[in-house]
Amino acid sequence: MKERKSRPVNLDLQTIHFPITAIASILHRISGVITFVAVGILLWLLSVSLSSPFGFLEAYHIVNGFFVKFILWAILTALSYHVVGGIRHLLMDLGHFEELESGAKSAKVTFVVTVILSVLAGVLVW
Repeated sequence: MKERKSRPVNLDLQTIHFPITAIASILHRISGVITFVAVGILLWLLSVSLSSPFGFLEAYHIVNGFFVKFILWAILTALSYHVVGGIRHLLMDLGHFEELESGAKSAKVTFVVTVILSVLAGVLVW
């Protein structure tokens, strides 16, 4: 039998710090899941709005509430991050931003562009 090496185990999650590139990658995956779920919600809303003139008014009243507008803004923000992060990943597949420093800079640019698009989405929704 092999001996088990005693390695230190860090169980304090507050001491673990992810690099910005890892955070960007994890958020890209999360935004993809949010976008996937949002497609179902948006297709349902589109179906209601196209069902009849009364359905259109019903969809209009649904979308007019603050909570639903907030959800639509969050969906647009997740979608914009996923698109910008996807472009970043495509550029990395082409051989750009593969070093740690340039990868960190591209992650920061992704965050900044997403904040700008998020503000524009807020203006569009409200």
